[in-house]
Amino acid sequence: MNPGNVAGGHKANLNNPNTSEESKQHSKEVLDQEFDGGNVESSGEKNPQNVAGGLKATTKNPNVSQEAKESAEQRLKDMGQ
Repeated sequence: MNPGNVAGGHKANLNNPNTSEESKQHSKEVLDQEFDGGNVESSGEKNPQNVAGGLKATTKNPNVSQEAKESAEQRLKDMGQ
């Protein structure tokens, strides 16, 4: 299991108005004891195919500025896409 996902689930639980106080207390304890209060280091590795897909979506999105589209296109070229 990815520690970042586990910590993220507990963080989400703390902010969910539909979960019990007991559940929130458990999540707080887990974050404090196992994740230094929720500070989890990311591996920093991103799936290049997911990044390329997001950049391609940016180039097609009508709600994105022309500047952002051009930046996405350049990043895709830099990736060889």
